Amino acid sequence: MSHIKTIVLRIQSPEGTRRINIGSDDKIYGLYEKVRDAFSLSSFAFSLCRSRNLKDEIPSTKSKTLFSFGLKHGDMLFLIPHEGADLWHANNQVDVPMGTPGTSSSSTSDSTPSGETNGLRETPNPTSLPPVAEDEVDQILSGVEGKLHRKRDEKLCHHGTNACCVHCSPIEPYDEAYLREQNIKHLSFHSYIRKLRGGADRGKFIALEDTSCRIKPGCKDHPPWPKGICSKCQPSAITLNRQVYRHVDNVMFENAEIVERFLDYWRTSGHQRLGYLYGKYEVHGDVPLGIRATVAAIYEPPQETSRERITLLPDEKEALVDEIAHDLGLKKVGWIFTDLIAEDMQKGTVKHIRNIDTHFLSAQECITAGYFQNLHPNPCKFSPTGYFGSKFTTVCVTGDSRNQVHMEGYAVSAQCMSLVRDQCLIPTKDLPQLGYIKESSDKQYVPDVYYKEKDNYGNEVSKLARPLPVEYLLVDVPVSTPLSPLYTFRSDPTKTPFPVENRLLDKHIQDFSAFSSYMHQFTSDQFLLAVSDFHVLLYIATMEMLPMKDHLKPLIKAIRERDQNAAAEWAHSDQWATVNALIAAHHGNQPQQEWTCPHCTFLNLPHLSACDMCSLPR
Repeated sequence: MSHIKTIVLRIQSPEGTRRINIGSDDKIYGLYEKVRDAFSLSSFAFSLCRSRNLKDEIPSTKSKTLFSFGLKHGDMLFLIPHEGADLWHANNQVDVPMGTPGTSSSSTSDSTPSGETNGLRETPNPTSLPPVAEDEVDQILSGVEGKLHRKRDEKLCHHGTNACCVHCSPIEPYDEAYLREQNIKHLSFHSYIRKLRGGADRGKFIALEDTSCRIKPGCKDHPPWPKGICSKCQPSAITLNRQVYRHVDNVMFENAEIVERFLDYWRTSGHQRLGYLYGKYEVHGDVPLGIRATVAAIYEPPQETSRERITLLPDEKEALVDEIAHDLGLKKVGWIFTDLIAEDMQKGTVKHIRNIDTHFLSAQECITAGYFQNLHPNPCKFSPTGYFGSKFTTVCVTGDSRNQVHMEGYAVSAQCMSLVRDQCLIPTKDLPQLGYIKESSDKQYVPDVYYKEKDNYGNEVSKLARPLPVEYLLVDVPVSTPLSPLYTFRSDPTKTPFPVENRLLDKHIQDFSAFSSYMHQFTSDQFLLAVSDFHVLLYIATMEMLPMKDHLKPLIKAIRERDQNAAAEWAHSDQWATVNALIAAHHGNQPQQEWTCPHCTFLNLPHLSACDMCSLPR
């Protein structure tokens, strides 16, 4: 049987695409060698696969040929680096710490793309984009018409009720006059996509690409940096533009209790605090084609805190927290931190320290936000890499102009994400509102970065971003709570809440004594209510006496579906019976204490089940 002797294979990697000329009778090991040489890789710490999701791997072997694996002329293979491998280190590429899919900044072609502006590049080949599993909310909005329907204007419309004119015909979701009228500062991401495509009824193809700040690898015309560089491998200069769209248009906390519980740490210790927001993305009806992040819980990772500083520590439970959240139908949608300084303890006021005269987010906070956003890229079918931007949001709790505790939401631009990913942006020492673009060194080439501002004569001039006002990197995201509170996790305000994890404060420690006291407040009929708490579930999964993480799936399903019978059935399992016995034994060994009535504050004797003053139940 005859077959082609010489074939061309396309190899796609996070750093671009190369073509490999090889004989169909050559060994697979020879293919690996050619790929390593074509990309100038530092090692063989990679795999070649037929698909992006690590399926159909073609293992390196000296016994089998390309023909035996069915490889033919024109096939594309995907280069997947092994976990932790730094294949491009020999080319002086920056080692990006977040290393997540979709953060690659290079083009998928061998040459620099033409007509590239603000991460947008038009291409005539829509089949080149990879299949992407977008978020559910994106799939919903992609199928929505999106046009804004207007009512008939009695003054301007002179036609019948079944007709329309320019004054009442539907308008596009990116209509500037409508956005100004509704005081909408930024386009929603899907409105922005519709605008780029020329409206909902037009089919212009677009490709959204991240800005690249790194030297393209594999240039054979000169020695690698710092000994040489050319126009083919040198990244272009970057001009920062204020981002006109945002991926998330609102952050909504289901109820005020979520934030109040988070702020208890600052009220008790005076130290600042950081937490991760867990919730889901939903359609936001107040903004055309908008997306809202609805927050159901705040998880507080291990951290060292003071009145001025927060230092995150390694978190061994991070994967478990994400797994439990996923089973509950939640995901990590943002992060929250406090910057509160008490002004009057009696009035409960705080200082107003973040404003237009100082800063809204510091450069260091912008870098942290960019780091988190790179860890959580937004799946996007219009990107060659499958990801573009991020829905991950930043919420800062600080004082407002009335000296009240206030929440402000932000995201950093896609350009800022690229600067952070490629380690080009650093904070300044004394001015928090200014960042600084690093200068090139023998270890890293940094392209010139500019921003535009008006001079004293009103002319727009370009300035080198050394230093850089971080306002060019920020996108505002409103934060709210609903008028009618929502509860993914139901609560009873008459019960003492369970302590939050990782709080090293007196009476805030999560241990079996605190868990026993918490559970003893509830009757057997209230079991579902007792365990409908994110922090309680995390403790049950990891408690030292009897970890229950391998048995929690049915209980989590019952909480998600609010199934009282399923929760009661789980409560009768052998595993929970053991925990229940330990709770009863622990509580029986505790000395009886007088209790305070939550209704009238009367101090009652320990044996009473109802208040001796107001007769209301304990």
